[in-house]
Amino acid sequence: MQKLVIATRVSDLALWQAYHIKDRIEASFPNITVELNKIVSKGDKILDKPLALIGGKGHFTKELEDAMLDGKADLAVHSLKDVPTNIPDALELVAVTKRQDQSDVFLSHKYASLEDLPKGAVVGTTSLRRRMQLLQKRPDLKVKDLRGNVNTRLRKLHEGQYDAIILAWIGLNRLDLLKDIPFTQKLSLDMMIPPMGQAALGIEIVKSNPKVREIAQSLKDEDTFICTKIERDFISEIGAGCSAPVACNAVKNGNEITFRTMIGFPDGTNIMQEKIIKNEDECENLGSDMAKIMIDNGAIDLLKKAEDLAFKDEMPQRL
Repeated sequence: MQKLVIATRVSDLALWQAYHIKDRIEASFPNITVELNKIVSKGDKILDKPLALIGGKGHFTKELEDAMLDGKADLAVHSLKDVPTNIPDALELVAVTKRQDQSDVFLSHKYASLEDLPKGAVVGTTSLRRRMQLLQKRPDLKVKDLRGNVNTRLRKLHEGQYDAIILAWIGLNRLDLLKDIPFTQKLSLDMMIPPMGQAALGIEIVKSNPKVREIAQSLKDEDTFICTKIERDFISEIGAGCSAPVACNAVKNGNEITFRTMIGFPDGTNIMQEKIIKNEDECENLGSDMAKIMIDNGAIDLLKKAEDLAFKDEMPQRL
């Protein structure tokens, strides 16, 4: 094999990620030339509606998967949080890279922290997960939808359309954009539980190519793979789509894994929250076991009601 083609989205962050993987592959396999197939996904084209109303996060991955299935790419680099738990039969999520800082970050041109926001302040996010957790802690805030690429979101903040916005810290750090924001506050994982797969890259390949599998396996971080598998098993078992506020995060510390989960209504009410700490050798089915605990406590009904409430004012646009 002399050439490998990586499918990637065309956003600044996606390209950073793809070039990062390209450099790692070429360093480990100097006889292979790596090229990028830059693809505009549906999720990148439709910027005026929340993801839940256009079919969810799968719209960031489908076109890349189609390119692999059509023979136009050998491997795709995804933000793992965007990868659905159901993957086409001919493809496989074979590796997950070492996870970086998973924190969300508060950004503002006016206020130093989330605690400093006055009553009625406007906070920008389209993430139902963030909306739920923000309004649980500060029901006095007004949460306003925020779409667009990272630079567009930061421009809207600078223009005063929002008093503050919440984004993932890792993307801003990779693109060196934090230095231009007057006030930033990194939110702890206890304060804002991340989504499935936050701050890790998922490497998806065509199953039938053993050389590509070998290359992808060289990128794998075992601890991150274990933790993100727990998260993905939980999401798959509980059947949570992007139209419901869901947070889940597994963290390995020594031989112990701490798994936090939260579901609830978009307005921050009816919260169901769990935390389990287990030794690593007891965690094979931790994601599924956590889902069963929450299902026994009424999670399926809660998720259905949450989905009915999510973006209820915009639902007619789906017809």
